Amino acid sequence: MLEKQRHKLLLDILDEQQFVSVNDLSTQLNASEATIRRDITKLSNQGQLRKIRGGAEVLKVQDRKVRRPHISGSAFLAAKEQRADVKRLIAQEAVKLCEDGEFIIINGGSSTYMMKEFLADRHLNVLTNSFVLAQDLSEVSDNQITLPGGELYRKQGIILSAFENDTIQYYHASKMFMGTPGIGEFGVMESDPLLIQTEQKLKKQADQLIILADSTKLNKRSNFILCPLSDVDILITDSEADPKTVRFFEDQNIKVILVDVSQAE
Repeated sequence: MLEKQRHKLLLDILDEQQFVSVNDLSTQLNASEATIRRDITKLSNQGQLRKIRGGAEVLKVQDRKVRRPHISGSAFLAAKEQRADVKRLIAQEAVKLCEDGEFIIINGGSSTYMMKEFLADRHLNVLTNSFVLAQDLSEVSDNQITLPGGELYRKQGIILSAFENDTIQYYHASKMFMGTPGIGEFGVMESDPLLIQTEQKLKKQADQLIILADSTKLNKRSNFILCPLSDVDILITDSEADPKTVRFFEDQNIKVILVDVSQAE
């Protein structure tokens, strides 16, 4: 990630949380603590934040500004760098499930974003709330791309609508592809209620729900439940998944597709 991108994300996270520790920033931005400390020092010298022991906080003048809306969840630019090679294999397998001419829905996220590379030579109708995927896919493919209306959430790279009546209700798809912060016996997890509101609207418009989740997401909990496992048709994960966990999902009538991590670049 470029320094400029990292600085922007750092300030977005700080604007959301008001105070953030070096350790937390290191995790969210996928950077070393030494790098984060240098970033904080540089931004402090520029007058964009206040450097404090162990982290940073917003300036008092910033507290009085109207803050941009935020939702909970990982920063997209950081998340897409984590296990990127495995996510790429999972995305490749997901695109294999698509037939040219199909109408599909792709939810915003780092795993689903990886589908871009493999959709480049395809001809599909794609509804996505990921403005980064829509922009990049429009430059490298002839796919028909539709974006829903709503507010732009820069940190996650997605568009979300709080309105019940929007363009989503006029779209019908054979498949919906989405990532998740966690999936297990409790269901498919999500990190923010507003994400759930939009994703449930998208899910209603698709015949099949296909989850893209690398093995680190299996049996991992998050703050909210999007839907029960009975709503999931296919789970694409990797070969490092625990066999007992795989069997559990299969027992829930979910088709599990495993990608071989040894093929990761």
